[in-house]
Amino acid sequence: MRRMSGTVSYDGTGFSGYQIQPDQRTVQGTIEQVLQRMHKGEVIRTVASGRTDAGVHGVGQVIHFDTPLSIEPAAWKRALNTLLPPDIRIQSIAEENPDFHARFDVEAKEYRYRILRKSDEDVFRRNYTYHFPYELDLIGMRAAAELLAGEHDFTSFSSAKTEVLDRIRTIHKLDFEEAGDELVISVEGNGFLYNMVRIIVGTLLEVGTGQRQAEDVIRILETKDRNAAGKTAPSHGLYLWKVTYKKP
Repeated sequence: MRRMSGTVSYDGTGFSGYQIQPDQRTVQGTIEQVLQRMHKGEVIRTVASGRTDAGVHGVGQVIHFDTPLSIEPAAWKRALNTLLPPDIRIQSIAEENPDFHARFDVEAKEYRYRILRKSDEDVFRRNYTYHFPYELDLIGMRAAAELLAGEHDFTSFSSAKTEVLDRIRTIHKLDFEEAGDELVISVEGNGFLYNMVRIIVGTLLEVGTGQRQAEDVIRILETKDRNAAGKTAPSHGLYLWKVTYKKP
């Protein structure tokens, strides 16, 4: 058996999230259907760096799978992209050591959130940006972001559906970039809780519109209560941008 890894991009608009679900179109399910076809009916399971929700896009998702087939990486990429639908693309593929794990070997992840700031919604970007036509105090948002950086218990910034008990995570970077009529918020950390990035974005937007003060972030973290933080930003503005792995 050979262990292969792949970097996958996908447009999340037409999927019910990444993780396979019965009777739903998912990214994992679509990839595994193609792998099963290539393996003449044999079920091939994939493991991803993490799951993304319905509507969330992937630029640098990483998966691994085991295969008995002796196909070179370049041929794997061609074959998969030929069989996959156009809203999923394999960007690269490589053979890995047998102990490589797409989920457990992750060192850091970067997510980016795109906010459209023009007055009118853009029909061509409605599935790829969150339309937010209000004035924003970027100085206040940056001050709040500085308070979120570092190691904290992010219980207040995770969905009530979060199942893991350890809610301590480290944010390495929380940056803002103005790109034309868009504001892009980049968040990089050693891991993220369920809906964590979207709740951070929603809270920062409330700071930006004056509904909260930057220093409120300290209290929100300390309360460890989801109700203390802001609204969850919509899924369609979010992108899993990059996954970084520990060096062997």
